[in-house]
Amino acid sequence: MNIVEIYCENSRSYVKLQGGETLAEAAKRVQLDFEPVCARVNNKTEGMHFCVYHPKTVEFLPATSPSGGRAYVRSLCMLLYRAVSRVAPDANLNIQHSIARGYYCTLNDASGYMPVTPRLLAEVNAEMRRLVDADLPFEPCEDRTEEVVRIFERQGLHDKVLLLRTMREPYTVYYRLDGICDSYYGTLVPRTGMLRTFDLRPYKKGFLLLTTDATTAEPTETQEKMYKAFTEYVDFNHILGVRNAGELNRLVLKKRTSDLINVAEALHNKYISQIADEITRRYHAGGARIVLIAGPSSSGKTTTTKRLAIQLMANLLKPQMISLDDYFVDRHTTPLDEHGDYDYESLYALDLKQFNADLNAILRGEEVELPTYNFERGMREYRGNRIKLENRGILLIEGIHGLNPELTEHIAEDMKFRVYVSALTTLTIDSHNWVPTTDNRLLRRIIRDYKYRGISAEESIRRWPSVRRGEERWIFPYQENADATFNSSLLFELSVIREEAERCLRDVKSDVPEYGEAYRLRRFLEHFEPIAMEAIPPTSLLREFVGGSSFHY
Repeated sequence: MNIVEIYCENSRSYVKLQGGETLAEAAKRVQLDFEPVCARVNNKTEGMHFCVYHPKTVEFLPATSPSGGRAYVRSLCMLLYRAVSRVAPDANLNIQHSIARGYYCTLNDASGYMPVTPRLLAEVNAEMRRLVDADLPFEPCEDRTEEVVRIFERQGLHDKVLLLRTMREPYTVYYRLDGICDSYYGTLVPRTGMLRTFDLRPYKKGFLLLTTDATTAEPTETQEKMYKAFTEYVDFNHILGVRNAGELNRLVLKKRTSDLINVAEALHNKYISQIADEITRRYHAGGARIVLIAGPSSSGKTTTTKRLAIQLMANLLKPQMISLDDYFVDRHTTPLDEHGDYDYESLYALDLKQFNADLNAILRGEEVELPTYNFERGMREYRGNRIKLENRGILLIEGIHGLNPELTEHIAEDMKFRVYVSALTTLTIDSHNWVPTTDNRLLRRIIRDYKYRGISAEESIRRWPSVRRGEERWIFPYQENADATFNSSLLFELSVIREEAERCLRDVKSDVPEYGEAYRLRRFLEHFEPIAMEAIPPTSLLREFVGGSSFHY
């Protein structure tokens, strides 16, 4: 019998296996203080069913790790699908996006939206609990794609069928649970008995799938403005007939994307124009002298600000722009996060005293010299950039902290208009796999930083958890403070950025921890047929990240 040695990062020791044994069997020979849901094998995430035939470096992962958390949520989704198919066999489950600390789900039948009554939700929840108590396996399978297509057709998963036909892979990996099959773009946990923490709560036309239970969950945030921004785009997707990756791929393969691109860009212009009209109305009513444009990393704040300025000029106002990034403190005085890294997402990474002094001077009608932050030297410089608000002048301030009340606490509320920008991706991969907004933004950031800031994809991926922690603390708590919310996502963008992103991600070598995330993102992008970058206009928000913009950055 072939004997294989693996090096276990958790125990910092070698473990001997018989060739072909699984990670689940290997985990039994290691002292762990948690139940592993997946593992990192040579820096790639694998399921516990993964068979070991050669020497590997293995790190077992809990559900609290990023990769483990994704496996847990995917498994909950399949558990939910099995429960819905049994309780309401005529219903189609749609898992659309994350909002209000959960995952928004709806049910559809032949007539459209299916009402989610408290009784129905309770029955689905009870069936999920029964499946958990039964401790059933999530069985990984692989078969010829044409056979998987037949399976999904029998189950009525027509969006998955379309996706598989447009991806044109000869073989497809899927999972089987209690007699039904489904596919996910990542591994699942080994058994349903590991999924004991979850809850279902009514929300809008559907319900939220929560990864916490009712006894420990915080009260559900309604996030009305975020929900409205998202659903407006969902309705737009339905009108265009492009709701998922399969439908987008079909258009790409038929070379019929020009109308889609033009209409999606027109929708951006329409919403920015509507925001500008409301700002102008408030300006003429005696308020809105300052417009604060905020949002998380790579949401497209800068281009949104520039396009908003154009619309305000068309409304006969005179916008002046300030970037909060130019008020960063010198690098050596930047606060540190809990890991000892520079915390650029902290509000206190800004020189609030100087910013407020300049802002108040501008509002008094004085001319002010603005700083410019030199990112290479890590310090502010003064290069003669002076501004003064003239008659009909209005100030546009762009930065991640724009909605934080502490930033402008000494400015009267009626003088401020707040705009929140976020890439609320409304395109799904299929009805059970959504496109995470965070992945969309990370891909934008990787491309931009690789091309224009000299930052490798490896370094962008390494920094991303710190960025996300900063967003959770400093940005997301204030998003509902906005007077207007702008969704900066574009239906076609993952197809446009696919090849550029893959080039960046391929530079991440397999011997670094960031390789696993780079590999996951590459596999994710394979769901989208590429669109040539030349197809998008120079004014597109996407040009902020891929280049070729008619705006100066």
